[in-house]
Amino acid sequence: MAQIRCVVERITYQNPENGYSVFRVKVKGYDDLVTLVGNLLDVPAGSVLLCQGEWRVDRKYGQQFQCTTWEEVMPATAYGIEKYLGSGLVKGIGPKFARLIVDRFGTDTIDVIETDIERLNEVHGIGAKRIAKIRKSWERQKDIKNVMLFLQGHGVSTAFAAKIYREYGKESIDKVQENPYRFADDIWGIGFKTADGIASRMGYGKDDPRRCRSGILYTLGQIADEGHCFATEEQLLGKAMDLLEVGGEAVCGVLGEMVEAGDVIKDGEDMYLPPFHHAECGAARRILALRSGSGSLFSEPEPDLSHGGGIVYDETQLEAVRLALKSKVMVLTGGPGTGKTTTTKAIIGALRSSGMKVLLAAPTGRASKRMSEATGMEARTIHRMLEYNPKEQSSSACRSSDIHDRSAGR
Repeated sequence: MAQIRCVVERITYQNPENGYSVFRVKVKGYDDLVTLVGNLLDVPAGSVLLCQGEWRVDRKYGQQFQCTTWEEVMPATAYGIEKYLGSGLVKGIGPKFARLIVDRFGTDTIDVIETDIERLNEVHGIGAKRIAKIRKSWERQKDIKNVMLFLQGHGVSTAFAAKIYREYGKESIDKVQENPYRFADDIWGIGFKTADGIASRMGYGKDDPRRCRSGILYTLGQIADEGHCFATEEQLLGKAMDLLEVGGEAVCGVLGEMVEAGDVIKDGEDMYLPPFHHAECGAARRILALRSGSGSLFSEPEPDLSHGGGIVYDETQLEAVRLALKSKVMVLTGGPGTGKTTTTKAIIGALRSSGMKVLLAAPTGRASKRMSEATGMEARTIHRMLEYNPKEQSSSACRSSDIHDRSAGR
């Protein structure tokens, strides 16, 4: 790990969200300016930084210093202080007032602002309103430095430290000390494992209820990422105990509290994250409402479903086709090789043989491609079929009587 002390001469790029920055800095012993990159939150030109990191050579931009941790140090010379204050760092002090202040207080300027800011009244043109503005801005910069130093001291990367400060501001330190696991809930990009690392360095025990709660939510999230809307209680407890490396008593107790608080929804023996439970129940209600409506695609007699295209259907498949023809909505499900594609073709064949127009749609482009390959018909995404434009919040096809009155989409 290398260390450099530098002065920020120019800001090439700075992302206000995560603090990622590209600076041109002056480093003692280097004739030319050095490129400094890293997550340096709210660092203005003129700042004096003590950075730790490593030198690297970027194929496009050449030699750079990749900063991993940093702290700001106050400039020691009158020139450095003037440049620092005139950089725009402190609201209420521009280049003009920076020069006047340093002319009055010299190298004691920083101490005056820190300990006796009212003395700025001694500078011509600075009144009570400007002093109040300077005090507020100066305190904010101190908060940022204190938060960054505290978080870096607990192993938090500068990128995450920037996100934490953006979320909590000057309360960041209190929030970390109160419950570092809240980061996993509140801040995108900080998951359970990152929060757990911070908490471990702060001395949190493995069976701490806050850790168990976060671990349970993380486990349900991982299960959801595998494509499942819920986990059985037994499955959830087993995976959470493996993750947390604690006994069942601690996890069971916290899970019960989470169910009572509504952080996890228990439906029979199934455990849901609330958004997935609401989505499943909402979808079920909509399907039941569609299903309960009266009407059928066909009046008696129904099309001949005994066979088609040389394929002989079993009774289960025939029943599925009949149900599809009689219902406004039908869900066809089953594992691989159970005949879903064959049944789908039979439904399409029955509709087309009766002179109906059939449109095939799927949620994603990949799914629509597979549907086309399986049926030999064109399939489109739902958005494309409805000509839906999210920016316009409307679609011409949704208003088309052609779809409502003369076609059946499956």
